[in-house]
Amino acid sequence: MGFYLIRRMLQSLMALIGITLVAFLLIQLVPGDPARAVLGPRASASAVAALRRAMGLDRSLPTQYWSFLTNAFHLNFGFSTLQQSPVASLIWPRLGSTLLLTAYATVVSVVFAVPLALVSALRRNRPADHAIRLTTMVTFAMPAFWLGLLLILLLSVHLTVFPPSGYGVGFVGHLDSLTLPALTLGLGLAPLIVRTLRGSMVETLGSEYVEAARARGFREARVLRRYVLRNSLVASVTVVGVNVGYILSIVVVIENVFALPGLGSLLVTSVQNRDFPVVQGIALVLGAIVIIVNLVTDLGYSLLDPRIRLSGNR
Repeated sequence: MGFYLIRRMLQSLMALIGITLVAFLLIQLVPGDPARAVLGPRASASAVAALRRAMGLDRSLPTQYWSFLTNAFHLNFGFSTLQQSPVASLIWPRLGSTLLLTAYATVVSVVFAVPLALVSALRRNRPADHAIRLTTMVTFAMPAFWLGLLLILLLSVHLTVFPPSGYGVGFVGHLDSLTLPALTLGLGLAPLIVRTLRGSMVETLGSEYVEAARARGFREARVLRRYVLRNSLVASVTVVGVNVGYILSIVVVIENVFALPGLGSLLVTSVQNRDFPVVQGIALVLGAIVIIVNLVTDLGYSLLDPRIRLSGNR
């Protein structure tokens, strides 16, 4: 386990360095002069030159990248060219909202997916199975922003159950305001979990050890909980972990639909105003979160299935 953990951590570190390189190149790939793009075409040459020096664009690319890399590992993402404040001071207050929404959406997707997958596997090729698969296919194919608007019309306008926008006050208020966005994201992720978990359950239900457990006289609920569900969750853990990146990518849209003060809304505002240091900082933070979640997922996967650790030690 120790060697496997060290190897995965080194891989994650290399991936994180790769993300810093991509984030650094965001400014370099901007057509024309990034400083001119920030100040506009009417800015004077002296103002552009001053901004280039402030952004470090007058130095060589290797020097710029090394400075960017060392600052990033010290959580120093530079200064916002729009708000004239440290990028970190803009990101950290909004990070909690995005992380809470991501965690809430993941929980919602699992809560919906596990019972549906279980019913679908137990009623395989029956009307209930077909109905579940068709419904999840529809929700998966529906664009996230459109699904969010439909949920607002249904649960906020007509039924007035949840607030249509805002972030609320206090933890309970936050959860209340994040319910509709979490439903929007969770219903988009749940079909992937349902399909994966259903396939694993169908395979597990036909295995010899399940038949042996039933032959011993174990109750069906115990067989499903201890043998079927537990052994089928291994593949689903990977699906959930990998698709956290999917959730974070959709959060950019969802936070703007529901007017949430998270990183997604900050990213859209920064892109519109060409505030490149903020865009770089958000890209780094979101990339680091995805890498950490994938690392935790791999470790959890190895705990559920010891064969992964054995194959990783070879």
